[in-house]
Amino acid sequence: MADAAALRKLAETDVSQEIPKEQYGPVLTTPPFVFVDGTFNTRDLGLVPGSPLRANFAFRSGTLYKLTDNGKAVIEGKLGIKRVFDLRSPEERKVAPDPALEGVENTWVQSSRPDSTPDLDHFAIGDGEEGYREMYLEVIDVYQESWKAILEHIRDRPQDPFLVHCTAGRDRTGVFAGLLLTLAGASQEAITLDYLLSRIGTEPVRLMLLQFAQAGTNAKSQDQPGFYNLINLRASSWKAFVDGVRKEYGGFEQFITDKLGFSQDDIAKIKTNLTKS
Repeated sequence: MADAAALRKLAETDVSQEIPKEQYGPVLTTPPFVFVDGTFNTRDLGLVPGSPLRANFAFRSGTLYKLTDNGKAVIEGKLGIKRVFDLRSPEERKVAPDPALEGVENTWVQSSRPDSTPDLDHFAIGDGEEGYREMYLEVIDVYQESWKAILEHIRDRPQDPFLVHCTAGRDRTGVFAGLLLTLAGASQEAITLDYLLSRIGTEPVRLMLLQFAQAGTNAKSQDQPGFYNLINLRASSWKAFVDGVRKEYGGFEQFITDKLGFSQDDIAKIKTNLTKS
């Protein structure tokens, strides 16, 4: 497993700068990352340095639609994943549908409303913390039914490893990964590290994601104020979101009880299933 300090240092590389393949290549084939041919940013949440989650149960990734036969075999066989949760919009799914995987259940839940277009003006202040706070608070609200379905899976099917993905596997997927790690009792250092690791995990598709982000924000150019704050992942942005959850809901656990309707017994069982085989 890679050293946490070295991982964090590499993950803090500004997205405007290329990470050389000789630097990121070995990282992406070493835990917590898992090489799955045809996708990117795949990792085992139980193998993130400092994570209390058990290994080989909860996985996160970018889009799966370009999976090769080898990549499918890794998901079906080596990782033993039994269920995939897709957090993308209907439009994203239409353009790039998830492939059928043998022995794997594909799950998609309609969100309560479409995601808003990020307002780059809100990302232009400081390092973009206010923009991220707003964007991620919307994510945690819009995808409530998805969070509920995944947490029910953890509660009811602890023997079935699962994978959660969106398009880049960094924002929507990152919000849920942070919620899960928090629920399992991870330190803020471990949670923040997992969040930042998507900088390394998306390096192979960095230029594509820059174009995707530009189109998705209607930015006139990548030099527009706020754009690079939006596409960079920073610890301060995650902290702003966590502070927002605490102010808005009383914290992640209270969000799960008050908004998603889980009981304290449910939460206790979920915590046990996340951390004990």
